[in-house]
Amino acid sequence: MNRPTLSLIAGTAALAAVTGFATLAAPDAPADAPAGAAAVLPVERTGLLCPAPSTSDIAETTYTSFTPVTKGTGSTGRTELLPAPRDASAPPAATDDDDKTDADKDADAEKDDKNDDKKDSAGKKDAKPVLTPKEPGVPVTGDVSGADAPALVATAEGRTAPGWTLQETTRVAAGAGRGLLGVTCAEPDTEFWFPGVSTAADRADYVHLTNPDDSAAVADIELYGKDGAVATTAGEGITVPPHSTEPVLLSTLTDEKLDDLTVHVNVRSGRVGAAVQALDDKLGGDWLTASADPAGSLVIPGIPKDATAVRLVVHTPGDADADLKVQLASPSGLITPAGQETLQVKGGMTTAVDLGDVTRGEAGSLVLTPAGRAVPVVAAVRVVRGKGEKQESAFIPATDPVGRRASAVANGAKNTTLSLTAPRGTAKVKVTASAGTGGGTPASQTYTIRSGTTQDVELPVPAGLKGTYALTVEPLTPVPVHAARTLTATEDGVPGFTVQTLPDDGGAVAVPNADEDLTVVQR
Repeated sequence: MNRPTLSLIAGTAALAAVTGFATLAAPDAPADAPAGAAAVLPVERTGLLCPAPSTSDIAETTYTSFTPVTKGTGSTGRTELLPAPRDASAPPAATDDDDKTDADKDADAEKDDKNDDKKDSAGKKDAKPVLTPKEPGVPVTGDVSGADAPALVATAEGRTAPGWTLQETTRVAAGAGRGLLGVTCAEPDTEFWFPGVSTAADRADYVHLTNPDDSAAVADIELYGKDGAVATTAGEGITVPPHSTEPVLLSTLTDEKLDDLTVHVNVRSGRVGAAVQALDDKLGGDWLTASADPAGSLVIPGIPKDATAVRLVVHTPGDADADLKVQLASPSGLITPAGQETLQVKGGMTTAVDLGDVTRGEAGSLVLTPAGRAVPVVAAVRVVRGKGEKQESAFIPATDPVGRRASAVANGAKNTTLSLTAPRGTAKVKVTASAGTGGGTPASQTYTIRSGTTQDVELPVPAGLKGTYALTVEPLTPVPVHAARTLTATEDGVPGFTVQTLPDDGGAVAVPNADEDLTVVQR
């Protein structure tokens, strides 16, 4: 067993190599910090990747950017938001060309040539950014209509980097996947799990892969169902060119039409951002972001209290079977849904269970814990609001705790719910509402979340609010807190909604002092 010593410089370099976007300022621990204590430093560079919001010509997308105020940053900062075009060499995800005559196809080809000429001409001009972020503490928005809203490769440096949050919020009035769709732009990674996808005839689920780097990325997409691995025909070696995005329609990877699948994206070369857009003919559409890494215990926060149907999907990546306790963290404490005392998930397989209207008009979060020995799993829920033909769906993945801090943007005065849950101890949490995009005075409030409960907290709203605002959540006690934010928008009686979880924003890193033991063990 080797025991190499990891220097501070090497550690920082390793961090930058892993994230590619997290670089640190020089250590500057507070004067009252105990000798030998690690310095908590703001990152100096953050990179985020946003998928292409929609292919609908009637989509209305708002990009929202926000950086919380952070102590210890410099006085300068910059951001860059670059469009990530789709790989022009890739085949279209889905077409109706089989139903067209040769004359129609020739006309389409001529039209495509003209459009390409226009794009080439436009490409010679500098692309106008979708938005221009301001100083920390003030959110900024940019609106784009139709199917031209781009995927983004985005970078923030200096004082705009720590805790930078970027979101796409899209409204689609009609058609498959209509409703309110929202996704928080994420950092690149090399592995992702998405429980809850489908290749059924009434669903069109796309995995969006976005490459931020100067070299091509190569990824494999695997599908797992109730009987284990699903045979795929085209999931291996998917190439994503530099600085581009590629949506992959899952139903083109297999001949089987299946619900309740789990997608595993494994990047064999490079890094990508990944998110799933699930479009349903009857239940609208939304984004499914990756589950927290496989773990023996998971939390799925912020299930809307008026949910009419909740479907839990769990996958065990390894060979061992998992026996789980399924509990609901309600406002009064942990309860077990009737008939769901335990859930068994076979190794390498995906299991789904209907929980119905499990929240029954109250705030709720699902807490999954081992019923026996701990076996790592991933999980997500699909939530439905409304009844009959007036229904809308959204997804909530299992998520990591808030950690030091997390933010959610695009909040309105009357359409926002923040859910906080503390499954393993009573916690105090500070919530700050920023100034609005058009003005207002920030406001803060502190809440106590009792152990094993979920609270939909009464939010502080900026005085004189104009536009939308950001919410920043900061736990004040060393107790894990999980959070989710719900946005709602009812149109023609359809209760549109989207839910974003709030894991740690990655805005700070603890760096050991030089006199601390930096020895690590390789196993």
